[in-house]
Amino acid sequence: MTEDLKLKEVQDLMRRYYFMRDSARGLYATFTWFVEEVGELAEALISNDRERSEEEIADVLAWLASIANLLNIDLNEAFKKKYLNPEPPH
Repeated sequence: MTEDLKLKEVQDLMRRYYFMRDSARGLYATFTWFVEEVGELAEALISNDRERSEEEIADVLAWLASIANLLNIDLNEAFKKKYLNPEPPH
């Protein structure tokens, strides 16, 4: 893929490919997979492995999008609401 993806496109892609599987697994089991990916990212960061860190960051984003889909939360809108305001959180 050579073009940049927007956050909405990432979320839509995850919905298209994985929503049925994520729905069958359920929110809490899907969240467990997300946490596992965060742990794998931590291991990659600790070992200073840039290539693996890149892969794990992508996995974390994918699982976060899956969780947002299960909760029917638009990641783009949630991010804008939280961070695009006069005083973003510290």
